[in-house]
Amino acid sequence: MNQAMNERLRAFTVVLVAALLSLSSLAHGAELPGDSVYRVAATLTDQNGVQKTFAESAGHVRLAAMFYASCGYVCPMLIEQLRRIESQLDDGERARLRVLLISLDPDRDTPQALAELASKRKLDLTRWTLAQPAATDLRGLSAVLNVQYRKLDDGEFNHSSVITLLDAEGRVLAKTSNLGEKPNAEFIDKLRKALAEAR
Repeated sequence: MNQAMNERLRAFTVVLVAALLSLSSLAHGAELPGDSVYRVAATLTDQNGVQKTFAESAGHVRLAAMFYASCGYVCPMLIEQLRRIESQLDDGERARLRVLLISLDPDRDTPQALAELASKRKLDLTRWTLAQPAATDLRGLSAVLNVQYRKLDDGEFNHSSVITLLDAEGRVLAKTSNLGEKPNAEFIDKLRKALAEAR
């Protein structure tokens, strides 16, 4: 009797361990593909002071761009263009989209400064994240997002304004530098397709 119970207990344990391993695998997700931007080792602190790795941005179709909060000209245009892109989507599509703005000025763009900008611009922080990178991670992030920048003597930045469309695993699907009134139609089509495929 004891031997039969021991055998059942062993069999149950094997099944339980396999189930736990399976759940752990699902929780951590499959390994990121080789061409995922999220493979760049970087730490981001959001407008609420919450620190996460760049890889934790995986899981949603996302628009990513780099900016700095004190910028008085190009960055406000960049934010408005992101909003115009969102306005081309229906409610369901918009609900599935995430937006990530990474600061080029981590010394000044503290979580408080980012939260103040988000409030001023009335950004939907259920879907938008403004992030302060570690200063040592800035070059790697700008390289993978194809953003060129240079800090000027007065503390301002010259930088390219690139909006990158990423799939849920961090593959680059499209880029746009258009900050004009009407978003690029081809970019919007690729965004809609990505959101449809991510359902």
